[in-house]
Amino acid sequence: MVLMDTSYIFIALVFVLAGMVKGVTGMGLPTVAVALLTLQMSPLEAAALLIVPSSVTNVWQLAAGPALYPLWRRLRTMLLAVCVGTALAAVVVGGADGARDSAAWSIEWSGALLGLALLAYGVLGLAGWRWQVAPRAERWLGPLAGVVTGALAGVTGVFVMPAAPYLQALALEKDDLVQAMGLAFTVSTLALAVMLAWRGDWHAAAASASCLALLPAAGGMLLGQWLRGRMAPALFRRCFFASLVALGAHQCLRIFTG
Repeated sequence: MVLMDTSYIFIALVFVLAGMVKGVTGMGLPTVAVALLTLQMSPLEAAALLIVPSSVTNVWQLAAGPALYPLWRRLRTMLLAVCVGTALAAVVVGGADGARDSAAWSIEWSGALLGLALLAYGVLGLAGWRWQVAPRAERWLGPLAGVVTGALAGVTGVFVMPAAPYLQALALEKDDLVQAMGLAFTVSTLALAVMLAWRGDWHAAAASASCLALLPAAGGMLLGQWLRGRMAPALFRRCFFASLVALGAHQCLRIFTG
């Protein structure tokens, strides 16, 4: 069991920090939590701990926005594609009937994929890179971004790439963007939970541990919301993206030199 192999204090501090990042920036809870937890466990073990905190905070985020149904209609093909991509990753990573052993290489290299995703996201964030998606391109680019996001989530437990940059490229209003990310991350979390349950990684013990992780995550989110009004968001975001670059580099070095 994860909690027997990893310090309670370490897990609690990770979720406080991840919740604080989400409270300040409106995103980043799964990215920070999985990146730090994988210093002591596999990405999919970390993802199992993430399910309840991510689901609760993302449902709250999407419910607080002004235009849920229009966003759902606009993004529904991307959201469906997220589920498809996660299902494809489940087949590659391995199923519940011993297939996991035949796909052990996928688990080993999921850390490298996570590191590359974190590096890419951190570099793009530090560079301030933005692009605009033309309305006519949403029909095919949305599903493509969804499939890739789901596939990466299925092997790394992180579902921000490339969904978050894609949503930022839609030129949504601030409140709509926050709600759209909450909607996308909620669907991604639920798809990931189904995948983990199918593989046998989401069971009573994992669910209980994930419920306990909600407490420090919620506390960190409240702290982050308090900090958001007392510091420059641009400075915090630069520190956040720089930390993702460092964590991503660490993940890659650990795989390629190990």
